[in-house]
Amino acid sequence: MARARTLAYVGALGRAVRLATKPGGPTLGERAVAVPRLVAAVRSGEYTGTSLGKLGLVAAGAAYVVSPVDLLPESVLGVLGVADDAMVLGWVATTLVEETEKFLEWEKQQGRGPGRGPTVPSDVVG
Repeated sequence: MARARTLAYVGALGRAVRLATKPGGPTLGERAVAVPRLVAAVRSGEYTGTSLGKLGLVAAGAAYVVSPVDLLPESVLGVLGVADDAMVLGWVATTLVEETEKFLEWEKQQGRGPGRGPTVPSDVVG
């Protein structure tokens, strides 16, 4: 059961990587710099595509993966100890890619994002 679940999360991680690197889509760098804007837009209530709770869980999951403290230590449980990290990492990566995908699309529809500052109405003189 744990092995099947781990394989499912590894598959989810693979799908997240494919989505994050699809041709014509946002780069990993664009996604990374969008995260602070995403958090700010959710906090201000402008963007309602996700919640602060979900973003908090993503941050907690990332902290868990890099933390030396582990609920299922690898030194005691071997492969099962690695499986919990793999599951959390798969969920964090998938969720982060999906949320940044939706947010960047929302920014595009709103005419926002980097390089899309306010415009001044004017006429073109030729």
